[in-house]
Order: sequence, then structure tokens, then C-alpha cells
Amino acid sequence: MTDLQNTLTNGVDVGKLLATVDAIKANPDLANFQFRAETEWKSGGHSRTRIQSFHGAGAEDTSRSKPFAMEADEPPVLLGSNAGPNAVEIVLAGLASCLAVGFAYNAAARGIGIDQLTLSVAGNIDLHGFLGLSEKVRPGYQDIRVTCRVKSDATREQLMELCDYVQKTSPVLDIIRNPVSASVVLEA
Repeated sequence: MTDLQNTLTNGVDVGKLLATVDAIKANPDLANFQFRAETEWKSGGHSRTRIQSFHGAGAEDTSRSKPFAMEADEPPVLLGSNAGPNAVEIVLAGLASCLAVGFAYNAAARGIGIDQLTLSVAGNIDLHGFLGLSEKVRPGYQDIRVTCRVKSDATREQLMELCDYVQKTSPVLDIIRNPVSASVVLEA
């Protein structure tokens, strides 16, 4: 892999990627990250989330000079004003973004160039669960489908292996597929 260490593939500095992997192998505690978000309700279905600080690689990160702000709302049919995507759409965007990073980084590490990558994501929800009209219907997605379109010089077999690997290592796909401990605490 020495050839890859000094290359930029898919916009990824492969040398830095490999150095990160080596650093985590040498010091496993560097792999522990805590990401944070703070959301303020505005009105109706509208809220604003700010994301800035996180802890990772053994320290508090200070690389973000200002927070990212993300608006969320509901469409009018769900009594909102379309100030932003709704929360379940944001989940789909998070999944697609995570898979895209996984494809780009893992392809780069394998020396595979990607000319174009498009991920289309769709999920089905039955509002009976969210509205409390049925205890038999879960409030979240019943299913999510991701379609990946990749243009690359890689063989179909290489892309299939890459796709399988990305599915196994995607944090957001794992969060969606497997239960995760979550708690909500009210501070009144």
C-alpha cells in the first residue's frame, strides 16, 4: 500500500487515512468519540439544531469556529411550514451521507477511484404509530431502501465487495439496523 500513502483518491488523503488507522491500532482509546447536538423548538413543527463541539481522538475538538445550524420542520400536510426537512427525512440524509463517506474512504483505501456516486434513499412510515392510533404499528420506519449508483473503473465484483464492506462498517446503518441504548431525561 505504499503507493497509496502519497495519493489523494476520491478527495481522501490516503496517507492520513492509513495513519489514522495505524494510530487507533496503537492506541485504541483514540477511537472513542462523543458527538453532540442541541435543538431549540421554534414553533409548531419547526426547530433549529446547532452542532459544533465533539470529543474525539483523545481531546475536545476545536476545529469548528462556528456551529452548523440545521432547520427542521414538517410539511404543511403534517401541520408544518416547510422551514426544513422533517426529522425522519434527516435520518435518511444521515444514512446516505454516512454510506457515501464509507464508499469514498474505503474505495480510496483500496485504490479504487470513484467518478460518481449517487445514493437514493426511501423509507416508509405508517402514521398510526406516531399518532398513537395503533400499538401494533411502530412509530418509525417500517423499511428503508438505498439504491447506490457508482461510476468507477473498478469491476462489478470489486464494487460489490466494497458495498458489502461499507454496509458492515457504516455507523448510521448500524444505528438503524440494531437497537441502541437511548434515554430521554426531563429537566424541568
